[in-house]
Amino acid sequence: MGLVFDGVREAFRLIVTADPEVLGVTWLSLQISGAATLLSLILGMPLGIGVALSHFPGRNLIVSLINTGMGLPPVVVGLFVTVFLWRSGPLGFLELLYTPTAMIIAQVVIAAPIVAGLTMAAFQTLNPNLRLQLLGIGASRLQLLWLLCREARLPLLAAVMAGFGGVISEVGASMMVGGNIRGQTRVLTTATVLETGKGNFEIAIALGLILLLLTFAVNLALTHIQQREQLRWPKPS
Repeated sequence: MGLVFDGVREAFRLIVTADPEVLGVTWLSLQISGAATLLSLILGMPLGIGVALSHFPGRNLIVSLINTGMGLPPVVVGLFVTVFLWRSGPLGFLELLYTPTAMIIAQVVIAAPIVAGLTMAAFQTLNPNLRLQLLGIGASRLQLLWLLCREARLPLLAAVMAGFGGVISEVGASMMVGGNIRGQTRVLTTATVLETGKGNFEIAIALGLILLLLTFAVNLALTHIQQREQLRWPKPS
């Protein structure tokens, strides 16, 4: 237990003294995972909504692919992104490997199916008659989409939380495509793995605790928004 307490004490020291390296790693983690989450929302939500509201040949195959993508192993994603960005790979001319951009690409591949799958599930739980009622009162397609999104906003917020949680905590893909380069691509998860491998357990525990605090803070803010919306609903009589 002494090691754990030492780690907690070290985490407290790093936070209180605003250690420059830890602040830099934390800020880079937020930037990369924030950008990846945003891009995943831009790609995943329209895909999830489109599949949920449409009927076309092969729809079940698309749904199965999305559901499979929700459980993609990060190391497999890291492997394929590395192959594509490798110097002799199809996208090697872009020279993105071992850069934050490569890490964002890998994290988008991980998070986009999660967002798409949860968005699809959120829209499929809506009352099917609601869409017909809105069309019946003359709502345009844009108004229909906006009103359905408002109706499904609580599970959509859950999709945002799941997408962010999936990328801020992954380490395999980030390590493979980012290279864990100090000051360039080192984030909280890869720094934790590095310090653990060196036997610096106090620093590794400290970085892990900071990662947990960061994840908790972001999810606390999103949960506050989600539950505030829930409280606006009328109580059953």
